[in-house]
Amino acid sequence: MVRIYLLINVLPGRDVSIRDTLRGTKGVVNADLVTGPYDIIVVIEAEDTSEIFDKILKKIRRIKGINRTETFVAVE
Repeated sequence: MVRIYLLINVLPGRDVSIRDTLRGTKGVVNADLVTGPYDIIVVIEAEDTSEIFDKILKKIRRIKGINRTETFVAVE
């Protein structure tokens, strides 16, 4: 099982709707609004990295209103 943390910046006013969309995405374990330099932090789990990068992240990055993402792969 692979876990990644995805930090997301969104357009103003889009945070709640994007968070709700993310929560309905297969593989997303959690999506929370946060304070600080990012707007949303998402936890994603899948069987392997190819599933995460090929299927899940491509789908997430197509969501309108997402400005920027930063991906962190859990190593332990």
